Amino acid sequence: MAQPVKSARNQQSTAGKTPDGGESASSRRAAAQRLTMRRKLAAAAMDLFAAKGYEATTVDEIAARAGVARRTFFRHFRSKEEAIFPDHDDTLVRAEAVLEVAPAHEHPLDTVCRGIKEVMRMYAADPAVSVARYRLTREVPTLREAEIASVARYERLFTRYLLGHFDETAHRHGNDDPLLAEVAASAVVTAHNHVLRRWLRSEGQGDVETQLDHAFAIVRKTFGTGFGAYRPAAERPAAIATADNEVLVAVARTDAPLADVMRAIERAIQQDSTSS
Repeated sequence: MAQPVKSARNQQSTAGKTPDGGESASSRRAAAQRLTMRRKLAAAAMDLFAAKGYEATTVDEIAARAGVARRTFFRHFRSKEEAIFPDHDDTLVRAEAVLEVAPAHEHPLDTVCRGIKEVMRMYAADPAVSVARYRLTREVPTLREAEIASVARYERLFTRYLLGHFDETAHRHGNDDPLLAEVAASAVVTAHNHVLRRWLRSEGQGDVETQLDHAFAIVRKTFGTGFGAYRPAAERPAAIATADNEVLVAVARTDAPLADVMRAIERAIQQDSTSS
């Protein structure tokens, strides 16, 4: 089985951490101040883009509208197109945190779906701004490209996670692991973005969480086979047929997902029919 890839977040410096690995109060304050400034600059950029147009707006004007120096702008964003996506860096960190603390028994695709819900929550936190941003990205190709680049970051994160959670007992084509992990991760992101775009086109109306759960259920049904919770094989559900081929015995932890138990039973039935 392929092993999980360590994230860049795990490899960062431990500066700002408490002895038990948590974030210090000063680190949390610094992160909050950083996000506040990014959002302030983003609001200034959105106002100017709406009033003057994207092409006619300069970085100096955005900084002046926000009441900060030009160098402050570039401490937070590399370019003006990045300024309308102030939360993606922090949201990516939150999504990664969901993966890192996932329960051992949780299906990996469910974990990934929970992770990308952090993105939906980011948009749903301020529907009016999100709708305005959506309209702007539809009109400006450069902004659309920046948005696509952000989506790719989530796909890479989820692909790495899924690649480390293949169940070798359900997956019979070892060389296809990277392909299936990438396809499944892309399916989760695509389902999320489909629901998100539909919600934004409706001016942020409707129960987006329910719509998202419905889309994820379709992805889980289509791509769920082949992934197993990242736990020792001995703890995974197992099923064997008795010698007379009339009784099937299944052994599973009480917290094992029903889908995993059913897959173990299906494999035992298939093996029995093949050998008989």
